[in-house]
Amino acid sequence: MEAKNDPSSKKSTVHAFSIWLTNQGKSESTIKTYTGVLSQFSDWSKMEVNQAEAEDVQAYLDYLDYSNKSAGTIEKHFIALSMFFKYLGSPQLLANIERKEKEQKKEVPDTLNVLEQAALLKEIERDGNLRNIAIVYTLLHTGIRVSELCDLNCNDIIAEKDRIYISVRNSSGEIDRVVPLSSDAAMHLENYQNNKKEETGVLFISSYNQRITPRSVQYMLKKYDVHPHKLRHTFCKQLVDKGVNLQTVSQLAGHKDLNIAKRYLNEDKSCLDDAIDMAFSK
Repeated sequence: MEAKNDPSSKKSTVHAFSIWLTNQGKSESTIKTYTGVLSQFSDWSKMEVNQAEAEDVQAYLDYLDYSNKSAGTIEKHFIALSMFFKYLGSPQLLANIERKEKEQKKEVPDTLNVLEQAALLKEIERDGNLRNIAIVYTLLHTGIRVSELCDLNCNDIIAEKDRIYISVRNSSGEIDRVVPLSSDAAMHLENYQNNKKEETGVLFISSYNQRITPRSVQYMLKKYDVHPHKLRHTFCKQLVDKGVNLQTVSQLAGHKDLNIAKRYLNEDKSCLDDAIDMAFSK
């Protein structure tokens, strides 16, 4: 579709769009970005921007891709144009637009090294609270989420032959996965259960004899300068460092996406060098 790109009409459209954005509560920097994209699209398409159709936007985003623009830049242009079509009252026109997928930043989660783990366990054992000791060992040696830990019941501890397991449940109360316990975690859980003062089906209880809450666990761990997420990340990172395959790590941790476990991979260049040498050296 071709139409004459009248500068005065374009300026009027951009101005009206900027007023609408202001009424939507957008910041000055956002308005500047969105109207700037609108002007760039209009200059590229050589048409009245309010006459554009989905194929015109798709062609423009493809042009940005061919021009080696980053996925983030392309997404910024798409969002701005989406807002403009929303302003026009026809946001559905861009429902099927394709664009370059934005790469997610791969940040290695914060974890405890071996010495830090030992120091944490030594400190909490020294304090002598059997429940807290069992909680830390369970979090650190199973990688379960704090919400999953708080939902544990006594009958979720399962003894099979020479191994102890815990059944981890989802938000619906159904078993999501079964995780084996280390001998240390099993021992401290047994010590805690044998010394519980209250007979209850709930595994971890508060000082008020109620099911412990995630907030209470976080508050308890704050004393040791650690967070439940950090213990979970440490569990996953330690498995990966020991050569456990990512699929197994994901299964144990309850990840829904295998890519999540890839965050724990060691990307040290020397390790990559060693891998090639091991595979191809004669």
